[in-house]
Amino acid sequence: MTDKVLIYSRFPKSMMARFAERFELLDTGGKPAREVFPAEELNGIRALLTAGGTPFGAEAMDLFPKLGAIVCYGTGYDGVDLKAAASRNIAVGHSPGANAASVADIAMTLMLATTRRILVADQYVRSGDWAASKQSPMMRPQAGMPGRRIGVYGMGEIGRKIAARCAAFESEVGYFSRTKYDLPYQYFPSLEALADWCSVLMIAVRAGAETQHVVNADILKRLGADGYVVNISRGSVIDEKALVAALTDKTIAGAGLDVFEKEPHAPDALTALPNVVLAPHIGGHTLDSHVAMQNCVLTNLTAFFEGKPLPYRVKSA
Repeated sequence: MTDKVLIYSRFPKSMMARFAERFELLDTGGKPAREVFPAEELNGIRALLTAGGTPFGAEAMDLFPKLGAIVCYGTGYDGVDLKAAASRNIAVGHSPGANAASVADIAMTLMLATTRRILVADQYVRSGDWAASKQSPMMRPQAGMPGRRIGVYGMGEIGRKIAARCAAFESEVGYFSRTKYDLPYQYFPSLEALADWCSVLMIAVRAGAETQHVVNADILKRLGADGYVVNISRGSVIDEKALVAALTDKTIAGAGLDVFEKEPHAPDALTALPNVVLAPHIGGHTLDSHVAMQNCVLTNLTAFFEGKPLPYRVKSA
């Protein structure tokens, strides 16, 4: 008998193809499960696949009385109530580090596109202003990467790869993390101290209650008029209203964002600004990353149905 897995979040069918070869999938298409499948079928669900950012709390867990495993597609698991899962003996799994290289690459792309004003330059060529020798204040020379101070907030798998890439660009690298590691980068005791020091703040911290809006108006002010912020973690880490204000009044020079507070909706106030580069949460969206994440999902689900511990279990769950 084929093991059943409920697909709780909305995923492209192409991303689920490998799982369908091994399991019987009950795909909700992102709709409430009880609107799609009868209660008697859901009552027997033992394993569930979700996107890490999709809210999944105690009330939702109680809809599946036999649930034993929540497996997140990707590194993040901030949408899952870990305490509620632990109290119900539900194991939570994810794909640690599977997309770290791809996300780090997007962080670098956003930083370079923002600091070198690539979108403005692109439009300068397309509009014919370059050919017409039309002057533009946005085309003034900008600081390069050698000697630039890059602050990395969060030194997990992604943060380390960002730091290594920045160092290869001959930049100075500093970081703030809950833990001080034996790394060849300057450690700062607080986010405030890091923001005071750096000219580009790279946000690679894990999302959660303790990081909600932690990058606020004060942190942005500390970056200064020549400072930039790049966020590839979760939109909740930045106070979006404070960011819009800082960009509008030139408290900071610019921002590169792959994540937003209420996806897939980026605030109109952000999309209207010329000093912002926006991407639709594509940090881990590469072929190799998806294969790696799917491998972790398959390994977790297979182990669960074989009665074994999840190999990629969330450590705090």
